[in-house]
Amino acid sequence: MTNPEPRPAEQAISHGPTDVAVEVMPPREVPLGGPRGMRVRRTLPQRHRSLIGAWCFLDHYGPDDVSETGGMRVPPHPHTGLATVSWLFTGEIEHMDSSGAHAMVRPGEFNLMTAGRGISHSEVSTPASDVLHGVQLWLALPEGSRDVEPRFEHYVPDAIRGPGWEGRVFVGSLLGDTSPVTTHTPLVGAEVMLADRAALDVDVDPDHEHGVLLDVGHVSVDGQEVKPGELVYLGPGRRSLRLECHDEARVVLIGGPPFGEEIMMWWNFVGRTHEEIVGFRDEWQAQLHRDGELVTNSTEVVPGRFGVVEGQHLPPLPAPTMPNARLKRRR
Repeated sequence: MTNPEPRPAEQAISHGPTDVAVEVMPPREVPLGGPRGMRVRRTLPQRHRSLIGAWCFLDHYGPDDVSETGGMRVPPHPHTGLATVSWLFTGEIEHMDSSGAHAMVRPGEFNLMTAGRGISHSEVSTPASDVLHGVQLWLALPEGSRDVEPRFEHYVPDAIRGPGWEGRVFVGSLLGDTSPVTTHTPLVGAEVMLADRAALDVDVDPDHEHGVLLDVGHVSVDGQEVKPGELVYLGPGRRSLRLECHDEARVVLIGGPPFGEEIMMWWNFVGRTHEEIVGFRDEWQAQLHRDGELVTNSTEVVPGRFGVVEGQHLPPLPAPTMPNARLKRRR
């Protein structure tokens, strides 16, 4: 998924204070399309906390009635220095990217696209989708891995169950299960569903900080009441966290050790300096122009750093205009 903001703010991405025990982070609404288009609820990044481990971006959307909004229709757009994670609760999305990957994103199936030095991709909901509901996350790649070759991985985790709960671990190790998916920093990510009045004590790595996003239901996290759409931050040092359900609920749990690097994020690019971000944008724009004119079909895109999404005929997405001033590092 792209960052759909017409004037995206540049942000210096770094972890916030890690001595915070529990912190509730409310979402902000961002439009993905026109006035009737999909809207997403964004909880990462925020001004005071922009990373949880390497997780640097979290959009939560739906349940979205596709007949009302037209669903997801994100044309080819670029990424650098990050990896994207797609996890659906309901619906189906067609993923196509310039590495040659072509996959359907379905509930309970994990899709990881590592952009590395540069990739472009599209995401379009299929006619099989009446309702779209899920999360989209980005992972920042550390300095030693941010220029890796782009790749795509698909994984279907098995359901694991206990008294009053069911989980699926899509990255890292949790709840006695381990995902085989390749990551460039230690990470954890899982979906957990809880029955009414169920409680679950989750053993976690004390070196990790964690986030718990409540999708639906009524849950407290280590005694902190949470509303749907809110993300709870939990600092490192704990060996377990307690989920108590007061109604049937679903959460997404993410985590990792504090990232330890400051990065710059603007639109769909993660870099380290103003000049690097400007260069990424210029390279993408150069791919989209032929004889000085903006192309209107992906088949006319000139190959370059970000490649070409073969078989996708939606017009590629031009980059927003850069701010008039030099990008500033902001937290």
